[in-house]
Amino acid sequence: MDRHQLIEELTQYGSSYPEELLFITQFKTLLKHPRCFHRDHLPGHITGSAWITNSYFTKVLLVHHAKLNKWLQPGGHADGDENVMNVALKELQEETGLMSATLNRDAIFDIDIHTIPARGDFPEHLHYDVRFLFSADEADSLTINHESHDIQWVNLSTLEKYTQEKSILRMKEKLIHLNAIWN
Repeated sequence: MDRHQLIEELTQYGSSYPEELLFITQFKTLLKHPRCFHRDHLPGHITGSAWITNSYFTKVLLVHHAKLNKWLQPGGHADGDENVMNVALKELQEETGLMSATLNRDAIFDIDIHTIPARGDFPEHLHYDVRFLFSADEADSLTINHESHDIQWVNLSTLEKYTQEKSILRMKEKLIHLNAIWN
């Protein structure tokens, strides 16, 4: 997936989620910038992340992000890689140690634009995050890396105890909806 395919994917995504049209428009505007996949592109840049569910769609895997002090899905910077699906998979593997996770849908699962606070000499900026749906076996071994304090499988029914992040709760609702369709 390159930037042109990402634009096409965003258009298709918009047909399913017209309420996210503002985000889609902002993503498409950003994608006109040649360096939008690089972390030094300001005021924001493209990132990729993985919403990881168990095989029953009853739990999701979250990491407790060290710098942000929040429970989040694994994800990170593209560092120039236009294939954000590969970025999401790479971040999933690096942040969880899971090597056997599988992509559930060959399509965008969710998008979000969120503010990252200033840190050191790097100013506050925006992450234009493209999220993909993966599944993994809960029994597989997990590894906490240097970017996280903890990693846990979290029941969807108790997700709100870990986070009140609007975009994470939106992904929960999307997962519940997909589960109802698929089962």
